[in-house]
Amino acid sequence: MTKTTARPSSTETAVEELVQATWQLVRRLRAESNAEGLTWSQTTVLGQLSRHGAMTTADLARAESVKPQSMGATLAYLEEQGLVERRSHPTDGRQVLFALTKMGRAQRDERSRVKHAWLAEAVAQLSAAEQRALLAAVEPMKRLADS
Repeated sequence: MTKTTARPSSTETAVEELVQATWQLVRRLRAESNAEGLTWSQTTVLGQLSRHGAMTTADLARAESVKPQSMGATLAYLEEQGLVERRSHPTDGRQVLFALTKMGRAQRDERSRVKHAWLAEAVAQLSAAEQRALLAAVEPMKRLADS
């Protein structure tokens, strides 16, 4: 008796290919824009502070789905590097806010610039049809990310 294995459906295959392509692109974007050698966690914290302004350790931990202790270690490193600074909370003296320093903002902006420049150059290497297909995929990918 031979054992038969079910073939993956076309949807399963497409999902696997989408996962692989997405992670390959994310890894490449990280590599292209991470000359400073920051970890993914450190980079995402800089992004959170850039987008949302000063935040508490607890708020950052919730936003990144990590424990406050882990976020505390990340913030300590970023503070040591001069990328974030502590600020007094405007309404609660018991809390501390973390914000980007001038150097942290400059580093975040440069990372973003480098990432966008690399991606623009890579997209320019695609055929016109591939560029149209990529552009057409943007909205569905956003909807997937928000679901």
